[in-house]
Amino acid sequence: MILGVWDGHDAGAAVIDGNEIKVAVNEERLTRRKLDVGFPKESIKCCLEYLNLKPENIDTVAACTSDFSKTLTRVFPSMKDKYYLLRRRKSYPKFARWQKDLKYKLTEIGPSYPTRKVSERYLKKELKRLGFRNYRLEIKDHHMAHAAGAGFCSGFDKSLVVTVDGVGDGLSGSVNIFDRGKIERISSISSKHSLGIFFEHVTNLLGMRELEDEGKVMALSDFAYPIPDGENLMMDFFEVRGMNLKAKYSSVRMWKELRKILWHNSPEQFAWMAQESLKRKMVELFSNALKETGMKNVAWSGGVASNIKANMEIRNLPEVDRWFVFPHMGDGGLALGAALLMNFEKNGTWQYKFDNIYFGPDYKEEEMESELKKTPGVKYEYEKNIEGKVAELVSGGKIVFLYQGRMEFGPRALGNRSILASSSSLESKNDLNLKIKKRVWYQPFCPSVLEEDCKDIFEDYDYIERFMTMGFMVKKEFRDKMASVINVDGSARPQMVTNENGRYRKILENVKKETGLGAVLNTSLNLHGYPIVNSPKDVVEVMIKTKTPYMAMGNYFVELV
Repeated sequence: MILGVWDGHDAGAAVIDGNEIKVAVNEERLTRRKLDVGFPKESIKCCLEYLNLKPENIDTVAACTSDFSKTLTRVFPSMKDKYYLLRRRKSYPKFARWQKDLKYKLTEIGPSYPTRKVSERYLKKELKRLGFRNYRLEIKDHHMAHAAGAGFCSGFDKSLVVTVDGVGDGLSGSVNIFDRGKIERISSISSKHSLGIFFEHVTNLLGMRELEDEGKVMALSDFAYPIPDGENLMMDFFEVRGMNLKAKYSSVRMWKELRKILWHNSPEQFAWMAQESLKRKMVELFSNALKETGMKNVAWSGGVASNIKANMEIRNLPEVDRWFVFPHMGDGGLALGAALLMNFEKNGTWQYKFDNIYFGPDYKEEEMESELKKTPGVKYEYEKNIEGKVAELVSGGKIVFLYQGRMEFGPRALGNRSILASSSSLESKNDLNLKIKKRVWYQPFCPSVLEEDCKDIFEDYDYIERFMTMGFMVKKEFRDKMASVINVDGSARPQMVTNENGRYRKILENVKKETGLGAVLNTSLNLHGYPIVNSPKDVVEVMIKTKTPYMAMGNYFVELV
């Protein structure tokens, strides 16, 4: 068995056996610290416990990233802890700007023999504390781990694989050819020319949390007035040269230039210029790579792959045939990516069934009932037709927590740790936003839709998108029925439901009987700024705190009293 480990931003672990992804989980779900950093000891313990394994059952460990900055935070873990608290606005900055500038410069330094050896020693020490002995440890390249997640899980025999993020192992991106497990890098984008850092700067300057709120920037941009390219002051920040990128400014200078632009523009206009610039450069980069390689299938990963508007533009390029985005595209997916890469190198395995990402732990109904019994203020009963009950409430404009099965892997709830509401009720949407999620007003919610209804609802439906990684345009005649799950421009980021989740599908089928459309609002079951719930205890606490009256927990229908 192979254990994948990632000990940086959004730390986590994963276990692979043969051609099966057995379990994958991120530290935040267990420690309850969103996007937690550091060695993922709780994730490793969770993976082993779920599979009833001991450390000696693991013969191979695949970690990732050994650049100078990552190695430095392994040697001095307090550095990453301090930055974590600062980035998440849990502490107030007490340093001069030059210190943050230094941080950006240090992250640009790639790996070396000394950093690899120091990182290896650190990882072995931490694994030893958990009881690991007699195993093989390898540290994989950051962007190769991103590429492996995209390539191995895409279902393609051969494809173009692109990675773009902030920075890792001296790079901010790569272009690769994936061919039956072999990944050949044909272009490397230096960390000094990072679109991810560019968007991180924009997020930070708008008063948001970098590495977390980039999606808000994308959402805010839709409320600005479009302007010609010649008036977009960020359009020349990057130049696409074939399959590479060249930044006009250093990362430090870029921040200063962006600050000047923000001074003269509204936040919405600033966000629009950044979003449009990123989108246009990504489209150009992909278009060049597709033409140069002759590839038709595309898989991609890295933090920038979370930008669904850019994804939508790229997907609609005439050169693209089939498309796949690795659903845990940010650094939180690196543990699995490293394990996939190791599995191919060791065993030649490159094909995986990947029609769902319910890779986390689950809990027995006895554990659920035990938690409910000791919680004052709730009543519950066993409900045989829980799907019909949930559908009736949602169709009637009520908000319902849905907690069942194995926890989702990645940032999206896909019917096991979800909050459901009507796809058409703006009142339900506003209640959900103001009373439960407490998000910014301009950030849209997303739908889950029966796959067979998608061709009627979406203008550009051309493939099954199970993981909420892509934008689609809703037809005008369906926008009233989808009012609570579309953006101001008529776009949506759907989960298209087939047969991968039986109970969730039955809920949507029952909603269709009630309303005529198999669609619901589906958002992650958590308080805004906190991780998605994991255990029964987590979800009951959120129900009590938000005073949400209804929940389906397994087959138990739960109400506040």
